Amino acid sequence: MTYLYLDESGDLGFDFTKNKCSKYFTICILSIPSISDNRQIINAVKKTLKRKLNNKKNIKRTVTELKGSKTSIAVKQYFWEMIKGTSFGVYAYTVNKSRIKKDIAENHDRFYNWITRLVLDKIPLKLKETDRIELIIDKSKGKKHIIDFNEYIKRNLEAKIHPNTPLNIFHRDSIQSHGLQACDLFCWGIHKEHEEKDIEWFEVFMKKIKFDDVYLKQKKRA
Repeated sequence: MTYLYLDESGDLGFDFTKNKCSKYFTICILSIPSISDNRQIINAVKKTLKRKLNNKKNIKRTVTELKGSKTSIAVKQYFWEMIKGTSFGVYAYTVNKSRIKKDIAENHDRFYNWITRLVLDKIPLKLKETDRIELIIDKSKGKKHIIDFNEYIKRNLEAKIHPNTPLNIFHRDSIQSHGLQACDLFCWGIHKEHEEKDIEWFEVFMKKIKFDDVYLKQKKRA
């Protein structure tokens, strides 16, 4: 079994006069090669939530999920200590939005699907035909866009794997998916490094990053 958790950080807005509009947009996939490794990461998320964010000594409110943007570096490091020996890889493409053409920028869903495919292309899938792949994505799309995404990604993934290899795509609420929460932590760290040159969390897990590049890099001045 191979688990692929997909998350994004930043936004696909292009009005850079607004404070909340990010300069970069990151799509990240957490690739986990086995059921046991997946279980270890899920349990680490659960334990981090229970012991660090929802402990009985300080429980003013219940925290339902780990979020990269809201979780302290100390809590992130606690989570990391439980999974650093686990087998997994992090793959990401970050887009320099200022260099995207207007016609592409206006078709957000098609552009999102295409960047997702570029990330998937970087993940080696050396599978037996009896293995199974699950791609889990944070549920944020409407019904039509979910269908379009699934069809596009399936066509591209199925070209890389044995015809008998089962492939399932699930769109889930991140609150119910601890794997997505783990992916969110890594995705946020990569995006933060590109957006703000903040490497505090990025440096902790960087050895697990198998691919990290910027699509449409800023041209260097002559």
